[in-house]
Amino acid sequence: MRADRIFETVLYAKDLVAAKAFYGDILGMQLIRESELFLTFRISYSVLLIFDADASSAAGRSVPAHGAKGEGHIAFAASDKEIDEWQAHFEANGVEIEQIVEWSEGGRSLYVRDPAGNSVEFAPSTLWDGDWGF
Repeated sequence: MRADRIFETVLYAKDLVAAKAFYGDILGMQLIRESELFLTFRISYSVLLIFDADASSAAGRSVPAHGAKGEGHIAFAASDKEIDEWQAHFEANGVEIEQIVEWSEGGRSLYVRDPAGNSVEFAPSTLWDGDWGF
């Protein structure tokens, strides 16, 4: 047996309204479910969940409690051309570019922060020893 796909990824945010605007409006993700506890966005063959950390870490829920403190990180695959387009899109929408990193393996990453402070990266799929075909 070998785990070979990530089905869902979770980030945490206290302000789900701001997270919904960032991931839905700025990143253009499809919102497929929302509640007072979480937001669910479709990403190709997986989902991104944004949970309220305080509510999701409460004991006695129907699923195991979980939560995290501090900023998380997520990276989306992007070509050099797409990174240029994301940079222009973020600048046009008032999203601050935190950093652009040129990698010794080739390519570059662009970093921004979501409203909860999570690090959101757009990275070349050639990192980590190969082209992943994204």
